[in-house]
Amino acid sequence: MVEFKMPSLGADMKAGTLIEWRVGEGDYVEKGDVIAEVETEKGAIEIEVFEEGQVTKLISKPGESLPVGTVMAVIGSGVDSEAEAISKRDRETVVAADGVKTEHKGNGYKTAETEDIPKRRVRSSPLARRLAEEYGIDISEVQGSGPNQAVQKADVERVYRERMKEREEAKKEADKDREEEKYAEKAAPAGQQVDEKKDSMRHAIAAAMSRSNREIPHYYLQKQINFERAQQWLIEENKRRSVQDRLLQPVLLVKAVAQALTDVPALNGFWINDRYQPGESIHIGFAISLRTGGLVIPAIHDADLKSIDEIMQSMKDLSDRARTGKLRSSELTDATITITNLGDRGVDLVHGVIYPPQLALVGFGRVEERPWAENGMLGIKPILTTTLAADHRATDGRQGAQFLEKLNQYLQEVELL
Repeated sequence: MVEFKMPSLGADMKAGTLIEWRVGEGDYVEKGDVIAEVETEKGAIEIEVFEEGQVTKLISKPGESLPVGTVMAVIGSGVDSEAEAISKRDRETVVAADGVKTEHKGNGYKTAETEDIPKRRVRSSPLARRLAEEYGIDISEVQGSGPNQAVQKADVERVYRERMKEREEAKKEADKDREEEKYAEKAAPAGQQVDEKKDSMRHAIAAAMSRSNREIPHYYLQKQINFERAQQWLIEENKRRSVQDRLLQPVLLVKAVAQALTDVPALNGFWINDRYQPGESIHIGFAISLRTGGLVIPAIHDADLKSIDEIMQSMKDLSDRARTGKLRSSELTDATITITNLGDRGVDLVHGVIYPPQLALVGFGRVEERPWAENGMLGIKPILTTTLAADHRATDGRQGAQFLEKLNQYLQEVELL
């Protein structure tokens, strides 16, 4: 058995409110399945499970505010019981109480006579067995009313009606809870709801940044990058594309950062329990400002392995879902480094603050035309100011400088990205 607990979706999170379960008791779940939706300071987040097995118990109820680490559900991870054995994933064969071998197939059961198994047959009519099979009812759990307690058609139908009634009552209760929540939301002025969410998010951000400044010994580096080649490549590439498929400048920055981290991996990871823990993959956190105020930093998973077009699609998808409150928990917790790009806001230089427990943040300002000397020639070039904020406990200025130089090299040879 595995305890599913309220996850921490950031260094600033202390609790979350369960909105709804996406699974029921008895459902089989696999790694990556969304099993619940939770309200946090950053909005509604879809929570994924990282175990495989059958949901044996849902402990928490919708509407409950749960501190991080609270046990919300119990998931059976083995095949110790008949219920866990009959899972849609494993499709394993088990022996029912009537001495018949049953193999789960979709929504029903396939039966075959067993061999070398002592038989303990449940008395039942053929029609009762067939109905139980169709309804997905274990006939050994049905109390028979026939001669010698034999299970008859009426007994199976009675159990089926009882279960349907229980499900209907549970559904009505859930619908009633949802209606009450909607009424409570409507009762409060819309502006007040927005202000409360904004204040809550600002409080969460403040807590995370305070912790960052308090605990992390930052060092900062800055580099001017000639963006002419990357800019020209982007213009020529977009000429060959439709309007819907055109690339934006940030996609090149994300890809270049990801590639630079493959050469200088020390900046890709975490500082947890006073120890450096390298990131197993390169997941780029990309800061997204929300229209209602505040920001979220979802991760572009495996950015070093994605193509330019795949990164562009990931950025669009994350931006859309961030602004509609449809992000997943893994997207908010997996980032191994963060990028903040304020160039489109007219900012020349960004000195970022590391988001714990990450080790670094890369900041990009706007591309600005400036005098630039190259190969003995002076000219006007589009220059991108790039900064690095890094954790001095895990790396030093030499590694930081190596990273910025690799980043520069990739942006000079952008066609290789």
